[in-house]
Amino acid sequence: MFGVFQPCQTGCQTKVLHYFIGIMKIKTLKTHEKLAIHGGPKTISSPFPGRGLIGRQEKAAVNALFDEAIRTGNAFGYNGPSEERYACEFAKFMGGGYADGVNSGTTAVYVALRALDIDPFTEVIVSSITDPGGMMPVAMLNCVPIPADTIPGGYNTGPEEIEKLISPLTSAIVVAHIGGEPADIEGIVKVAKRHRIPVVEDCSQSHGAELNGRKVGAFGDVAAFSTMFGKHHCTGGQGGVVFTRNEKLYQRVRQASDRGKPFGLPAGSTNTMASLNFNLSDLAAAIGIVQLKKLPSIVRRRRGFVARLARGLRGLRSVSLPLELPGAKSSYWFLRMRFHPEQMNCDKETFCKALAAEGVSLNPCYRAAMPHLMDWYKNRRVFGRSGAPWMSPLYKGDPQRRFPCPNAMASTAEQFNLTLSESWDAKQAAAILRAIEKVEAAFGREK
Repeated sequence: MFGVFQPCQTGCQTKVLHYFIGIMKIKTLKTHEKLAIHGGPKTISSPFPGRGLIGRQEKAAVNALFDEAIRTGNAFGYNGPSEERYACEFAKFMGGGYADGVNSGTTAVYVALRALDIDPFTEVIVSSITDPGGMMPVAMLNCVPIPADTIPGGYNTGPEEIEKLISPLTSAIVVAHIGGEPADIEGIVKVAKRHRIPVVEDCSQSHGAELNGRKVGAFGDVAAFSTMFGKHHCTGGQGGVVFTRNEKLYQRVRQASDRGKPFGLPAGSTNTMASLNFNLSDLAAAIGIVQLKKLPSIVRRRRGFVARLARGLRGLRSVSLPLELPGAKSSYWFLRMRFHPEQMNCDKETFCKALAAEGVSLNPCYRAAMPHLMDWYKNRRVFGRSGAPWMSPLYKGDPQRRFPCPNAMASTAEQFNLTLSESWDAKQAAAILRAIEKVEAAFGREK
């Protein structure tokens, strides 16, 4: 286009090259759309459709419960027909076992651990990336949470990361399946069995996710689910489920979730442990029954939306989708995306700000989901100013131990989370892809 350069005076050729490269860049930039972050038009100017999670079926179920209460004069409560049916339907969805409805996902983790009857001032290994509600119940049981690093490039922990932390003080392992992606729970359970340590699966973000044909939550000793309004399926505003395939453990779950009532014990038995009332209401369960029927479709449509995005991302350089475990089928509470700074003339923060300005809903950094970096953990604020359980003389570990978790820090530094919904289709996928293409074109390095 510009001919062949011939040698000239010292520095002349370099100046000419820089001149032509500058001209080319200016011409290229003129062909780019002006980014919304720089005052240009937004790619996504109209809101995407809402989830439509709650519908007429849930309303009818709730109305029927009220109608029955009015007809009989008896108020609905908990541990009634609705909760019993919901628990049975949930266990069936999981492929068989036992389920108990509780009032939150955090409570579900607490009850699961309480049912295992672990001793205070022992250590419980937990995922480093998790909701605070996935770690705080450990400390509330006077046990010390030991955060396990993630696998390289991931949000979930793995067998090697957990085994490094196992000690004579380890009494349980809590494994979170983050963002709808299954952790290597098969490998983790193998490690746990070798050391005779029980495993709690925290499936709060992963309803319906599978590994090698089995749903997450069916691998460990007991599992906890959140059913708050933002999850794959809900029981109204708040709720949770504890699931196990072990009947005796299920009885302990029932006892732990309702002040130690003697579920499964001979007639005449009294409350068998000190606990609190964590029951799910029949009103919430009535909603959950309907929601469970929708859950397979919700998961299927989320997978379909991600598949559309994945096809469109193949030709882009700025971002990619991290690989799943072999045999994994994610249910995608959100979508992890890896940013490739080597391909771009901006950092991840700038890229995400530009995407958000174009109308794309995202979380630029999931480091806020690392509870051991929060004040409550760093300052040991659980029981007043005592510092317990860390500072108790009954704890025989190192109360000042820190957990750098380099893999988790690296993963959250290079990745961001894309919001998605089962109500979105090809139209919304195309809009998100157009926004990514626009930002990539503006910041992409010359090939």
